[in-house]
Amino acid sequence: MGFTIDDLTFIRNLVRERSAIVLAKEKEYLICSRLEPLAKELGFDSLFALLRKLRLSSYGMLHRKVVEAMITNETSFFRDLSPFVALKEYLLPDLIARRASMKCLSIWCGASSSGQEPYSIMLTILEFFPELKDWQIRFLSTDISGAMLKRCQEGIYSQLEVNRGLPAGLLAKYFTKKGTQWQIDDDIRKRIEFREMNLAGQWFLFPPLDIVVLRNVMIYFDGETKKRILKKIRNIMDPQGYLLLGGSETTMNLDDEYER
Repeated sequence: MGFTIDDLTFIRNLVRERSAIVLAKEKEYLICSRLEPLAKELGFDSLFALLRKLRLSSYGMLHRKVVEAMITNETSFFRDLSPFVALKEYLLPDLIARRASMKCLSIWCGASSSGQEPYSIMLTILEFFPELKDWQIRFLSTDISGAMLKRCQEGIYSQLEVNRGLPAGLLAKYFTKKGTQWQIDDDIRKRIEFREMNLAGQWFLFPPLDIVVLRNVMIYFDGETKKRILKKIRNIMDPQGYLLLGGSETTMNLDDEYER
C-alpha cells in the first residue's frame, strides 16, 4: 500500500522546509526507497509507524534523519573531469599570478557529500602547484548531512569508490590501505575544514572567496532559492573570484551579475 497524497505532501514539505530541496509529486518511489531502510534501521515495524512518529513529535533528530535520507549524495573523485582541468590550466594559475604578493587563497566547497570533490581539489593543488606550499590556503567544505561530514573527516573509501575517477598514481601516493578500504593521508585531511551548513539556512561569515564550488546541487532547488543562493555567493566572493557549477547548471535568467 502506497502513501496517501497527504503523507507525500507532509514529507515533501518537511524536506523543502529544512533543506530547500524540491521533491516532485511523482517521487513516491524515491521516498519509499529512501525511507524504508531508515525505518528498519531505527527499529520501526513499518514505514507508516515512522511517519506517525514524525507527525506526532516536534522537529528533532528523527526529522533530521529523514531529511538527510532524502538528499542525493552521488559523487566521485574528479567527477566530470573538465572542472579540474579548468582549475589546473586556468583558474589556479590566474589566481596565483594575482595573489602572488599576498600568498593567500580562500576556497569553499558548498556540498561536500562524502568528500571526493573537496579532496580532488586539494589533490590538484598538491600535485600541480608546489609553489602554493608556503601559501595560506583556507579551504572550507560544508554539507547539510552530519553523517556525510563524518565520512569526509575520516576520509575512508571503498575499493569501488577509489576506482571511480581516482588515478592509480594518486591512490598510491596519498592513500593508505586499511583492510579492504583506503584512507586519505592525515596531512591532507587536516588541510580542509569540514563544517555543517544548510544552504537554505544561516550562512557563516566567510572571508572574500577566490573559488566557490557548488556543483550538481542547485538542480534540486526551485528558481527563487537558486536566485537567493547565487546572490549570497556573489556577496561573499572576491569580485575576481570563480564560481564552478555543474554541467547542467547556469546563472542565466537567475543572476545577471555573473560573467561566464
